[in-house]
Amino acid sequence: MRRSLQLLSLAIVACLPACVSAQGYPFSQRGTVSQMVAFTRLEIEYGRPTARGRALFGALVPWDSVWHPGADSATTLTVSQAVTFEGRQLPAGAYSLWLIPRVAGPWTLIVSRATGIPHTPYPGVGSDVLRIDVAPDSASRVETLTYMFPQVLRDTAVLRLQWGDVGVSIRVNAPYRPRDVPAR
Repeated sequence: MRRSLQLLSLAIVACLPACVSAQGYPFSQRGTVSQMVAFTRLEIEYGRPTARGRALFGALVPWDSVWHPGADSATTLTVSQAVTFEGRQLPAGAYSLWLIPRVAGPWTLIVSRATGIPHTPYPGVGSDVLRIDVAPDSASRVETLTYMFPQVLRDTAVLRLQWGDVGVSIRVNAPYRPRDVPAR
């Protein structure tokens, strides 16, 4: 009996790598996008869910509810110097991003000080650093959730989130200037 248990244990240990790989790849791959805007580095680390034929906004992502725009662990935004999002001050640091999509009217982008957390539940208003209204727009279809910087000019940029046929753009200004760099 003991010998049988030892052989069974060895078979399980030998099979373990094959069993793990048989599960396949994760549905949502991890992604990172970073951009220098003037002398400030912005970096976003996030899970990239795919639509896979599903209806997105108003279905998978309910209207008027806090949604985490990413998958698995909460999306992290790190800024090396203070910036403004849509004219509102955001200190240097690491944050998580949340969004309230609405069927009509502006959506609300929430920047939270809670980091290193799962994508649910939302950590609550007590952790909010910034809430700004952003206008969604129609976009060419993107299968996998994407963050990008489609426009970067000197000390301004546009941070864009796009999924399905909907996009949201946020104007970013990075006014930091090292002491040894003269203003132009």
